[in-house]
Amino acid sequence: SLDLTCRRTPCFVKFSEMEKMVNMEAEINEKFCSCFSRTIGSTLQFYFIGKKCEILQDMNRHLEAILKEKAALRKRLIKHRCQESLPVEATFHKCIVELLTEAVTFIEKLESHLQSVRNIPQIPNMMNNMDTTLVKTEGLVIGLEELTKQILKWEELQKEVYSN
Repeated sequence: SLDLTCRRTPCFVKFSEMEKMVNMEAEINEKFCSCFSRTIGSTLQFYFIGKKCEILQDMNRHLEAILKEKAALRKRLIKHRCQESLPVEATFHKCIVELLTEAVTFIEKLESHLQSVRNIPQIPNMMNNMDTTLVKTEGLVIGLEELTKQILKWEELQKEVYSN
């Protein structure tokens, strides 16, 4: 009842009018911000769509150029490379044979070397696994030793029982 009487008195009329104005300003600001954010969002969306379109156009130009050169590429791929090789002097034939054998060996070992390099980031994880496995193994060894002691004690008891 105090609130109702306060608003009817002339001194609080100004406050209620000010409160209405503040509420209206807040509503206007809220609508403006939502409209502004939608405008910015759509603008950014068009910007990124434009960038993607440029990238696709570049790829399209590249593929068109490849298709234009398709016949030339086929001819180059079909042509034997050995006919175009440079002659090697006889003094270097031995070196070339050695080089080829080393190249073949390198190619054979390349996959294993690449696999080793790929495994480098996994080494800490593998070490942790090995540590946990070692701890588990030590626990099993301790259990096995205790079991062995119990078996030996049981064997001695059996010998005493049979001897008696």
